[in-house]
Parts: sequence; structure tokens; C-alpha cells
Amino acid sequence: MVYDTAIVGSGPAALSAALTLKLHNKSIIWFGSRKLSPKVEASERIANYPGVPMVTGPELNRLFGEQIAGAGLEITECQVTNIVQTRRGFMLQGGNEIYDARTVLLCTGAVSPKGFPGEAELLGRGVSYCATCDGFLYQGKTIAVYCGAREFEHEAEYLSEIAGMVYLFTPYPDCGIRRDNVVLNPGVIRAVLGESAAKGVELMDGSVLDTDGVFVIRPSIAPGRLLRGLKIDGADIVVNRKMETSRPGCYAAGDCTGRPYQLTKAVGEGNVAAHSIVEYLAGKKS
Repeated sequence: MVYDTAIVGSGPAALSAALTLKLHNKSIIWFGSRKLSPKVEASERIANYPGVPMVTGPELNRLFGEQIAGAGLEITECQVTNIVQTRRGFMLQGGNEIYDARTVLLCTGAVSPKGFPGEAELLGRGVSYCATCDGFLYQGKTIAVYCGAREFEHEAEYLSEIAGMVYLFTPYPDCGIRRDNVVLNPGVIRAVLGESAAKGVELMDGSVLDTDGVFVIRPSIAPGRLLRGLKIDGADIVVNRKMETSRPGCYAAGDCTGRPYQLTKAVGEGNVAAHSIVEYLAGKKS
């Protein structure tokens, strides 16, 4: 199936766009977390959201969830790790599945463009963001895995079932993975090493771990790495007033387009992006 729009992210901008696109009878594939926005959830009080004075973050997220259910919208819980523009639109890789859409809306939130030195250069050449996609390539081999959040430990554990040896790095304590072939937190990664392909990682103490591959599993992927050729200014996706990016058919809304990082701004941009997508699809159809 080719969807009219693929939405990446499940914060307020994505919700605003999804509701509008639904009203316009557009087919949507929506990627994100059913827990919605962790930024909203962590907010103690929100005082400037119209119509809902002094609401707490958890209360607002609950209202968002009720609105999603009432509209009959569904969120596909998988991380999009790659987007490729094609002649008819876009192909999105989510887990080990490929999805097709005529347009894409990026609502990825504010994501740091910084990775480990060498990571971007060796992406697809020994560096991977997707355990289920590329794990089979490392059967019985030695790999380094950076797991950026507890919610992705199942992916690291999956890799440990395939690889012969896993050096597992986490930025948080008390990792729940306990396997004989897993060396937990052997240090802090300074850089990914290799020229034509990843050959290991250098640690902050200067030591080197030789590996056959490196998996980097983070909650979010910088938009410039998600879709090659996307114009970025620092950490922000460059858009115009119609929320169009530098790639035709690709739109962006919310914190990923820059300051101010406000819910009201995100909701407004999501609505504008949705109307622009409807206009773009009508033009393509005609």
C-alpha cells in the first residue's frame, strides 16, 4: 500500500497534522510512541495552551490520547531508521519493514545532530541504526552496541542472541541485560574507527576495542541522517512558511524546525503542514 502521508514522531505537531489529514480523508501511516510526547509528560504545569489552563503534562498527554482514539487514528510503534526519496514519493524503513508514502511529515522533536566521530561517515558500512535489519550480518561476530535508552534494551538483547561477543554501552546505570557474551559498559565511546568500514571503537581512556560492526540505538535519529539531502541549519530542519523542506513532498513541524520550543507553536506548524500536504497531493493528482 502507498499511503498519502507518513508522519514520523508522535508529539503535538504530529497529532495536529494527523487530525487535519484525517478530516481530509488522507491515508496515514503514523510512526512513534503510543506514550506520545515525553517532553509533554515531564511538564509540571502548562500555562499557555489555549482552552486548557494550568494543565499538567500527564493530563494533557491523556487528553491527546483520548483524542487520538476518538478520531480512529493509530500509531505504529517502531522507529524509522531511514527515508529514501523515490520517483513516486518516499520509502521509509521501520524495523525490518518498508513503507511507501507519497509525502512525509517529520515531527521528530529537537534532536542533537552530534553523533560519535566517524559514525555518520561509516553509516551503512559497519555502522547501523537498526538491530532487526542488520543484526543477521553479524552472526557469531564481535560488535559494539550503544543503547541510548532502557526502552531499546530488547534490541540490544536481540543482537546478543546473534553475535558472538557484544560490548554494550549505556548512558544510564542498572542495565537489565545479563548474558555471558555481553560485556557491559566497558568504558565511554569517543569515536567509531575505520576508513572503508567500521573496525571498532575508541574509548575515552584511549583504548581501542576491535569489532566487526557498531550498532547505535538512540531514541531519535538526526533528521539529516534520516533523509539524505535534507537542508539543515545547525540542529534544525530548514522550512518555509508552508512547512516545506528542501525535499519536494517532505514537510517538517514542531521542535525540529527550531525555536521557540512551545506546544502552541508545534500544534500550529502541524496544522499548516497538513494543509500544505493536502494541497501538494491535490496538485500531484491533477
